[in-house]
Amino acid sequence: MTIKTVRLWLWVAVAALGITAATAALLLRPSAQGGFGGGHYSLLDQRGQSVDGTLLSGHPSMLFFGFTHCPEVCPTTLAEMASWYEALGAEAGDLRAYFVTIDPERDTPAIIADYVAFVSDRVTGLTGDPAEIAKMARAWGVHYEKVPLEGADYTMDHTASVYLINARGEFEGTIAYREDGATALAKLRKLLAGA
Repeated sequence: MTIKTVRLWLWVAVAALGITAATAALLLRPSAQGGFGGGHYSLLDQRGQSVDGTLLSGHPSMLFFGFTHCPEVCPTTLAEMASWYEALGAEAGDLRAYFVTIDPERDTPAIIADYVAFVSDRVTGLTGDPAEIAKMARAWGVHYEKVPLEGADYTMDHTASVYLINARGEFEGTIAYREDGATALAKLRKLLAGA
């Protein structure tokens, strides 16, 4: 290999690293709406009251996106949230939990209220205009899409993680779907310790 060839490959490597760094900076930079998890959106809680992104500030939170017609992931995750509250007891303190529907066409405040109440009185359901739901989902990097079924029916494909939010409204981590209970509780205790 000649010196000229080595220099050429070094320049290619430097260019590739530069492109990679620039791409990462673009993808990971805070958005114009206030960074990961930030943004401006207006939703309705299960009582039909208007809420916005400030509901995630002032206390540690668990945030989960799902839908009431979900056959397995959503009811399982909400049941796990209830079990985490039970395991933490008084230690949970001001820990809040939010279930945000990604199917506002079917999930009205009344339907959301019945759905979360069946599992726990500690979980607040959120719904609203589809465009506002989309804004919040984008702000948190949540994927969801409608999947047609037979006839006019459909289901929803969506991110299945529980987002952990600190008292400043900032992302602290996630609890994966069906994550080991002890690991999930350790993550929650760490979140609460930093609150």
